[in-house]
Amino acid sequence: MGPSRSTVDLPWGPVSYLHWSPAREARPAAGTVLLLHGGNADNASLSWGELGGALAAAGHTVVAPDHPGFGESPRAPWPVTQDRLVAYVAEFVDAVGLGPYAIGGLSLGGGLAIGHVLAEPERITGAMLFGSYGLQDRLADGWLSLPIQTLTWLALRSGLLSLAQEAYARSPRLLASGMRQIVRNPDALTEDLLAEITAAARRRDARVAFEQWQRDQVQWNRTRTNYLDRLENFSVPALLVHGSRDGGVPVACAREAAARIPDARLVVVEGAGHWVQRDRPDLVTPAVAGFLDALGQGSGGDGAASAHP
Repeated sequence: MGPSRSTVDLPWGPVSYLHWSPAREARPAAGTVLLLHGGNADNASLSWGELGGALAAAGHTVVAPDHPGFGESPRAPWPVTQDRLVAYVAEFVDAVGLGPYAIGGLSLGGGLAIGHVLAEPERITGAMLFGSYGLQDRLADGWLSLPIQTLTWLALRSGLLSLAQEAYARSPRLLASGMRQIVRNPDALTEDLLAEITAAARRRDARVAFEQWQRDQVQWNRTRTNYLDRLENFSVPALLVHGSRDGGVPVACAREAAARIPDARLVVVEGAGHWVQRDRPDLVTPAVAGFLDALGQGSGGDGAASAHP
């Protein structure tokens, strides 16, 4: 069964979210999972359409919001910054009335998950980070990291980046080519998924909220938010899932984060890109289900593991 869509009113406006109810035939009380999608024109359905259904089939209640200004959620009356989005996650949890829950986030959503855990760990049972933001000083690594950072900053503030992204979204060829860098497995990048991505990218004001967030985060010489030095205070079990061919967040960042989190397990999915949960669901879904099962037994696991196709 697919998800239902609901809207919850927060103090400043509505947020739309998807909700997967646990399958009746599954074991009871498997737990609640909150999933946070990534940036650009992403939304809850794009990031979590497959994984949310699979976890519900295993007995979990799954909740996945469209962040303010993304997907079906209207823009908020405040500027979109990292700190404000982290605060929104807590507001959403309170408004929906979630009890103890595991949290998962992709890319931008991974950074929100980290910020939320650091701020309010007491009601979170565990965290899952997929190609997470917030683990590096610059947008790229290596000796070109500073030029790339500075050029991105200039393109963002001049409006050139916005124009390029708009042209990209309007070209089926360019969009498909770009998505092949994010979802490396050609079998996973189906026509239906590409059609959903295209529709999301072409929505009016699809990237306004994301561009506001970029302006907050992309400085000329560094990114504003890097949680690495705070991860020793990450007090819940964590599962980090990362594609070995992630072109947005180098896998070395995930390795460093897993080494710093006191109770962490790293799964490196060989050959997968940034959208790792879409790229190799055959490997990612069992890893996530096993992690959630372990949380129910009071253990998040430790050490590191690699998943190979």
